[in-house]
Amino acid sequence: MTDPTVHANPTVHASCVIVGTVGILLCGASGSGKSSLGDRLVEATRCRGHFAAWVSDDRTRLEQAGNVLIARPAAAIAGQLEVRGVGIMKTAFEPAASVDLILDLKPAPEIPRLLDEQERSDTIDNLVLPRFPIAEGQVDEALRRIRWILRGLFPDQPDYF
Repeated sequence: MTDPTVHANPTVHASCVIVGTVGILLCGASGSGKSSLGDRLVEATRCRGHFAAWVSDDRTRLEQAGNVLIARPAAAIAGQLEVRGVGIMKTAFEPAASVDLILDLKPAPEIPRLLDEQERSDTIDNLVLPRFPIAEGQVDEALRRIRWILRGLFPDQPDYF
């Protein structure tokens, strides 16, 4: 599952949100729904009374700090969110987050029914991080799957959405 662009360039084509205490990096091709899914994650989490925030949309700077991968917005577009068909909107954002989970938005037929253990993580800058595929364009189903991923990875955390 290794994405060479993550390793080759500290600024990646990805979005990042914080859901409760979990930093989630959303990767995928242009038009795969990273912004839509990030928006729904933030809103659904806030509706349940938990903290949630944008870190970055579309371009994310990654850097290693000890044994943590840190995501920051690209300076030129910090605090901006693309709403396709509407335009570039201003939004509140956090200046940084630790990346605790990577989600790859992919066409549903490309996602295996069951992942083996090796397919559930990736190594980025010598850090092993959980990484899961999520079907693009299916936001409600994505929220359900992400809820179960979070339950498995962080069983002591509340259901944030």
